Amino acid sequence: MLRRLGSALVFVAGSVVGGLALAFLIVALRPELIRGATRAAAPVPPVPLAAPALERDSYAEAVQRAAPAVVNVYTKRLVTERLAPSLGELFGQYMPRYRQRIERSLGSGVIVDKDGHIVTNHHVIANADSIRVQLADGRVADARIVGRDPDTDLAVLKIDLSPLPVATFGRSDQLKVGDVVLAIGNPIGLSQTVTHGIVSAVSRQQLGIAPLEDFIQTDAAINFGNSGGALVDASGALVGINTAIVAKNIGVEGIGFAIPVNMVRGVLGDIVAHGRVIRGWIGIVPEDLPEEQAQQLGLAQPGVIIGNLYVGSPAQRAGLQPGDLLLGIDGTAPNSAQDALGRIAGRAPGSTVVLRGMRDGRTFEVHAQIGERPGSG
Repeated sequence: MLRRLGSALVFVAGSVVGGLALAFLIVALRPELIRGATRAAAPVPPVPLAAPALERDSYAEAVQRAAPAVVNVYTKRLVTERLAPSLGELFGQYMPRYRQRIERSLGSGVIVDKDGHIVTNHHVIANADSIRVQLADGRVADARIVGRDPDTDLAVLKIDLSPLPVATFGRSDQLKVGDVVLAIGNPIGLSQTVTHGIVSAVSRQQLGIAPLEDFIQTDAAINFGNSGGALVDASGALVGINTAIVAKNIGVEGIGFAIPVNMVRGVLGDIVAHGRVIRGWIGIVPEDLPEEQAQQLGLAQPGVIIGNLYVGSPAQRAGLQPGDLLLGIDGTAPNSAQDALGRIAGRAPGSTVVLRGMRDGRTFEVHAQIGERPGSG
């Protein structure tokens, strides 16, 4: 029994020694096998995932939707100039001499219906002898003036072309400060130029640009030639007509103004239907009451004073006098003289307005019949 156990141990020991010798021989001949096994056994570090691509805002679709309806407006007028006298004429008989030259200007406009009506600024076509319009597709046509409204600095032109791209109207009353807007126009002759910005403010008034103001302020770049062009929202809907920049001569940047499309709708509808804009009027010349004077009169906020009246006007017939404080128009206190004019202008001629005022410390109320604002159209 012991002999058998010894034989078995000798066999196992021999097998182990033989196996180790074989392993040593393999490693000596193929060392890469042990390195590969070691690498395979080592933990594989996780592969870092690529950072998600940042979503890039693009307004290409909005531009493609809006830009075809924006046109270039070119005007010409004949200007007659008086020539300065020559040195010889200064000491002899002087006969005035004149010369004529063609003055050219440019601006932008927006096609607003299939009939070929185009909205632009009044100052773009003022005093023009001829007006030509170039579409985004290259077509050119002569334009005629359907009507103009200096009070809002708007005008309506018409061209006879078909088919026509038409702007989609948005809602300027839903604009909020910070909303993205795009300005499309013809600055310095560079047609179909698009600039980008935000709404900086709404309902800007008393800027001295037009008698009736309610501007959208934007920092989208507006330059010479942009006047009359489109201000559109991020979807490409028309929200305003670009009109003016301020203080460019002193280096101020990023302050531009557009007429809100809700105001454009009313002007456009009146001009197309009547050839002029019909507005209410009672013949007052309102002025802003300084804050100090308002406090002396016991008013909680600056008010409006009637500076003057037109003779024979509805306001004079109703009993208003210069110096009266205007406290309310149909129950609403005007915020400023321009606000008072705008509220009355929005009333239909023939209707009656209730005016609340103060004279010599006593309040009163009168009814005035609205007339039509002179010079409309």
